[in-house]
Amino acid sequence: MTAQLNAATLSQSFEAERLYVPNFDLEDMKELRVSVVPREVQFLPMDRTLSRYHGKIDIAVQKKFTDGDNSEIDPLVGLVEEIADVFRLKRLDSLVAARCIEVENSVLYSTEHWEQLRQFTSLLTMTFELAK
Repeated sequence: MTAQLNAATLSQSFEAERLYVPNFDLEDMKELRVSVVPREVQFLPMDRTLSRYHGKIDIAVQKKFTDGDNSEIDPLVGLVEEIADVFRLKRLDSLVAARCIEVENSVLYSTEHWEQLRQFTSLLTMTFELAK
């Protein structure tokens, strides 16, 4: 996912990172950060010999803001939508058997990060299905 995201042509440039535990200092957040973090895997029966796997992966978009006005935040919200479009109902380039079946923007923006850190944080959760 990280490579596919980094290869995409989007409105803002960044280098997405695959991490298990995203942990940044506030100083690191002056630049746009995009983190790809595995979340969970469900193992579901499909038939007697096959299983269906639902893998959930979080993508966090984060950046410290100056004023927090619409002109500063709107491009970040737009970027989150663009990232969702990269994967929505598509297959992964590196694992074509895996198809994105659901995209959730469970945290449109974190009010806690907004108020306490003056930072935009949005969280996308993608669910990929794979049968094997």
